[in-house]
Amino acid sequence: MDDGLELLTGPPELEEYLRLRAASGLSPKRPDQGDAVLTGSWSFCHVRDAASGEAVAMGRTIGDGGWYFHLADIATDPRFQRRGLGRRVVGWLLDDIVARAPRDAYVTLLADAPGRRLYESLGFVPSAPASVGMVWRPET
Repeated sequence: MDDGLELLTGPPELEEYLRLRAASGLSPKRPDQGDAVLTGSWSFCHVRDAASGEAVAMGRTIGDGGWYFHLADIATDPRFQRRGLGRRVVGWLLDDIVARAPRDAYVTLLADAPGRRLYESLGFVPSAPASVGMVWRPET
């Protein structure tokens, strides 16, 4: 990568993971949630800024190793957006799936509005009306 930015295999540190989620507009998570993410993901990559030493972008794959894979936590620090880091992260995750997963893997993601154009440019298409993403919200 250019501009002193390096894409690294593996997760960022816990504090960086939590900071990147919140800074990029994803819902904040607790440290106990982050710990599980860092150890329980099928694959993970992040981008580090050599000048500051900070993790500035990240993404991960949740998967069963058989056929189902879900991209999650695609996040870029706002100070580093519009430099193609999201494309590099998602591209790395997809390349990793192609290299290590069985052929014909089923790859999904939830596309928030800011990322939709990026995901579409990489070959993702809406699954509706065949299927619609849903979230479980049990009554408290």
